[in-house]
Amino acid sequence: MPSLADFPITKRWPAKYPNRLQLYSLPTPNGVKVSIMLEEIGLPYEPHLVDITKDESWLPEFLSLNPNGKIPAIIDPDGPGGKPLGLFESGAILQYLAEKTGKLLSTDPHMRYETIQWVYFQMAAIGPIFGQVGFFHKFAGREYEDKRPLQRYATESKRLLGVLEARLEGRDWIMGHEFSIADIASLGWVRNLVGFYDAGSLVEYDKLRRVPAWLERGLARPAVQRGLGIPARPA
Repeated sequence: MPSLADFPITKRWPAKYPNRLQLYSLPTPNGVKVSIMLEEIGLPYEPHLVDITKDESWLPEFLSLNPNGKIPAIIDPDGPGGKPLGLFESGAILQYLAEKTGKLLSTDPHMRYETIQWVYFQMAAIGPIFGQVGFFHKFAGREYEDKRPLQRYATESKRLLGVLEARLEGRDWIMGHEFSIADIASLGWVRNLVGFYDAGSLVEYDKLRRVPAWLERGLARPAVQRGLGIPARPA
């Protein structure tokens, strides 16, 4: 039978609890999707800090699990058929964990696919675009004399926030009255945009009503608060 020892990543990040799901991550907007999900569903797991500031996601051991060199990634020792399963890409991990536990993803086919489409909306649009705002507004890109890239991504971010604002009309959560993986996918990114990136004024966040209220509701959830700090960042 396969075991965690068959995964080279466990040589760099050994498992103290090999019967638990193994999480390899850092609390970035993508990373916290999985830690929040795990806290919400109550599945036992063991977090491992992958310090991307030291390029640890490009080490051969990490690349053996995710050849794209990005966090987060997981190994579930109790995967389909009882065999260990390694997964990368946060959206795929959210869907897998929801289907494994029967939580935060409706079993109704219409609601299920509608939820998944909003996860993909975050993966394809919110994450990449908000991330570019962060680069051009807060990080190295802010030194660029040409401000057209920043303006382009800020304008698109404002439009995407408008999509969320419209979706949340009459709804507490993206899928209505039930918190789901669609909310988990986007919460960290909206929080980062207006918090860590300090781009609220740039995207006219104060003109929105429903998105800020949704973000406040999400951040008030105890599991979300716990997940936002897992794994703890290096001192």
